[in-house]
Amino acid sequence: MKIIIVGFGKVGATLTEQLCAENHDVVVIDLQEKKLETAESNYDVMTVQGNGASFNVQMEAGVEEADLFIAVTASDELNLLCCLIAKKAGKCHTIARVRNSMYNKEIGFIKEQLGLSMIINPELATAKEIAKLLRFPSAIQIDTFAKGRVELLKFKLLPEFQMDGLRVIDITEKLKCDILICGIERGEEVSIPNGNYILHDNDYVSFVATPQNASKFFSKIGMKIQRVKNTLVIGGGKITYYLALQLLKMGIHVKIIENNQERCSDLSESLPAAHIIHGDGVDESLLLSEGIENAQSVVSLTNMDEENLLISLFAKKHSKAKIIAKVNRITFNDIIDDLDIGSVIYPKYLTAYTILKYVRATQNAQGSNVETLYKILNNHAEALEFVIRENSPVVGVTLSQLNTKDNLLLCCINRKGHIIIPRGQDTIQVGDTVMVVTTHPGLGDIRDILKERS
Repeated sequence: MKIIIVGFGKVGATLTEQLCAENHDVVVIDLQEKKLETAESNYDVMTVQGNGASFNVQMEAGVEEADLFIAVTASDELNLLCCLIAKKAGKCHTIARVRNSMYNKEIGFIKEQLGLSMIINPELATAKEIAKLLRFPSAIQIDTFAKGRVELLKFKLLPEFQMDGLRVIDITEKLKCDILICGIERGEEVSIPNGNYILHDNDYVSFVATPQNASKFFSKIGMKIQRVKNTLVIGGGKITYYLALQLLKMGIHVKIIENNQERCSDLSESLPAAHIIHGDGVDESLLLSEGIENAQSVVSLTNMDEENLLISLFAKKHSKAKIIAKVNRITFNDIIDDLDIGSVIYPKYLTAYTILKYVRATQNAQGSNVETLYKILNNHAEALEFVIRENSPVVGVTLSQLNTKDNLLLCCINRKGHIIIPRGQDTIQVGDTVMVVTTHPGLGDIRDILKERS
């Protein structure tokens, strides 16, 4: 596909990286020459310097032949204008990033009236991701499939669970839980295990289950399954606002520490049920006086990645809280993982993967669409959900007879709301949605799970 991206900031750069990796023809538009030089030096892209809302700039970028136009500049209004002009200048799909909470209740109207294919709010998406983790604090990461009926959860295998040395197949037999272990991270090694794979303490284990079965599994190994009752949030930006709205509706007490007095006043007005504290979130004495030792969850959402990580380390030392940190820029993922602070959220990836899912679905609109897409196992694998819209070589064949690719696992079949954790004698039918975990990037159709015939 030919894809035009306006804005080469954090999200724009991440999108460019992901789309180039999948061999799309990418053109980047930005006002700043230095950003375009970075794009050209790092990726195989064409660049155009100028205002993305300019008709002439869009024509120079090839909007008439473009399949998709994505506007992710820092300005919501500019993004919407860029997409509006692109719809008039070409026949492409359009995606706009819109972050201002003022537009949140009007998103449907704006999307319909401007003819946009998608509107993305990264802060709202991040808040939803965090709220999901606070509902199920045992997990480090939770991704949802089958419209919430199935979850892919990740946790760290600790000695107290007494699972060291067990085979994957032993887990389900011993605990009598209907789950499917589909990924193991052990240091730098990432595996999609078979039944004989042996687990060890400190492995990061990813498994698929319904929410009810996930709760049973965590309960049987001795992990907490109740959602948190209170949370301490450091930083009062947009993500915090969206997060607090969701948590307060869930009956969770919210305390927010923010160092800007004016922002504190705004939050007090818009979130009257929350407890707003004016102060420096990296002040140890303030954190202790505001009860970090008794907090059930601590969420670090300042604009500084380093502060978020330091606050999380402090919370880990002084509490037993569920800890979540937002990271925007730092790329030393292996070092962050070694800190073992809990859950780390990367808003730019959440946005990029949402758009990537749309791109793959658009590529194959008539076959088996990609309904859901997540990067998992420290970005070394993908979890995808396909909608089976028509007959194909995978339909009606028992899974044991399918010649699927190596390092690929069929994890779940959703058949009209009935969830099947598949075994060898199950089959895929038209109308199903099918969840797949694989280390093979770029799958766009359910037929891609099969080995190519030699």
